[in-house]
Amino acid sequence: MQRFTRLFNELDQTTKTNQKVEALVDYFQDASEKDKIWTIALLSGKRPPRSVNTNFLRAWAAEVGEIPDWLFEESYHVVGDLAETISLIFPQSQQTVNRSLTYWINFLKDLKTADEVEKKKQVIGAWLQMAPYERFVFNKLITGGFRVGVSQKLMVRALSRHTGIEENKLAHKLMGNWQPENIDFQEFFFSDNPEEDLSKPYPFYLAYALDGEASELGDPSLWLAERKWDGIRGQVIVRDQKLYVWSRGEELVTEKFPEFGILKDKLPDGTVIDGEILAFKEGKPLSFNHLQTRIGRKNVSGKVLRNAPVVLMAYDIMEARGKDIRNLPLMDRRDKLEALVYEANCRDVLRISEIIHGKDWDDLAHERKSSRKYNSEGLMLKKKDSTYKVGRKRGDWWKWKVDPMTIDAVMIYAMRGHGRRANLYTDYTFAVWDKDRLVPFTKAYSGLTDQEIREVDTFVKKNTIERFGPVRSVKPELVFEIAFEGINKSTRHKSGVALRFPRMHRWRKDKPASEANSLQDLYALLEP
Repeated sequence: MQRFTRLFNELDQTTKTNQKVEALVDYFQDASEKDKIWTIALLSGKRPPRSVNTNFLRAWAAEVGEIPDWLFEESYHVVGDLAETISLIFPQSQQTVNRSLTYWINFLKDLKTADEVEKKKQVIGAWLQMAPYERFVFNKLITGGFRVGVSQKLMVRALSRHTGIEENKLAHKLMGNWQPENIDFQEFFFSDNPEEDLSKPYPFYLAYALDGEASELGDPSLWLAERKWDGIRGQVIVRDQKLYVWSRGEELVTEKFPEFGILKDKLPDGTVIDGEILAFKEGKPLSFNHLQTRIGRKNVSGKVLRNAPVVLMAYDIMEARGKDIRNLPLMDRRDKLEALVYEANCRDVLRISEIIHGKDWDDLAHERKSSRKYNSEGLMLKKKDSTYKVGRKRGDWWKWKVDPMTIDAVMIYAMRGHGRRANLYTDYTFAVWDKDRLVPFTKAYSGLTDQEIREVDTFVKKNTIERFGPVRSVKPELVFEIAFEGINKSTRHKSGVALRFPRMHRWRKDKPASEANSLQDLYALLEP
């Protein structure tokens, strides 16, 4: 665990890619094979389930640290991170014990079935065996908040150097529903059994946002354009007469979308299709808000199925009749996909994403502007000769998103940030006018420069009206232009609306609060 803690610190202390990779390579050289498996799992987002309520952790740490609960909470608000707060207020350990990462993972799993008294005894005993930073990393694991600034792509690069296996092959091995408890390092990475996991998806190819003019991409005839659909990216797999549906987050979601069950009989064995899962009714896509009614539900009721039926809007194929065809040019894959969708003939659940034609970039720009009437976010631009790559790559696939909707709003609440921003007010609540009163309608925390954040923080501290723990209400004076991708009716919010991906577009220092937009302006943006 001490070696894993050192790795965590090395990854956290640098933003340089090469240094992160070197730290990982060194760790893989030192660690046991079981610890390597658990490290790979943690960096891939496979964390052990939370076994202790965080309220218990707060109370136990305050008790051992001999401070009152209110002081612990005040300290937490200033530090901004529960794991770090506990590690800081806890008394210095007299004697540390170096156990493996795997030992502590199993320790946390065993806690799941213990009663509160036993959990308290075990957790405090664990804290007493650790140095402060090791305790901090352990707390990250126990709270389920383990995150470190390294992408899976970098981890795969380091693992490739350690094992000598190509990055593409490693990325594919790490996809799917593998469980670290049941994995042997040598067998997992060095065996070559194509039958080992029939459900295994391919790594997704991800596009970058187009940050310049589309005309800079050159001849438009070299590019394929299609809608950027606003749903859930997914892969539908048919192998050995079984159907598997994977989300981009590597979650097996087959049971959440029973409509796709027909595809195991309609698609040939050895088929893997990439596309967008969309709520779709009466021949057109519904808003993402409809799809959200199905996300996170353990059981999909008949009512939900009727109100938000789904289709797979297919736009690529990676495997055809058991053969990996990702290295074929896009248009060759497209021909195979079109033939497959046509032969399946089940438009109720499987459609092909339409190609958008235009004689020049101006034509395509016009199509992009009309995206919202199709419930899409803009256009995708893909090089016609591009292969299907792994992860996010520049050059061949681009997201050409429609300009966001905007509204001018007044900041009325501010909350402290977390981690390195724990001493700054960085999370804000915004309101619009309903006649002579301000109605809150969204929160946002991104979009400002570091200098602007410091300016807002100074304003908050000088213009506080009331305090509610880490939150302050402030004088309603600052106006910000809020950008967002979509807006829907919502009965859960006082304003009656919910925004999709809200963020601060700019600080309107030129505008007084009285000139901010109204609730009626928001309602006018709702689809008819």
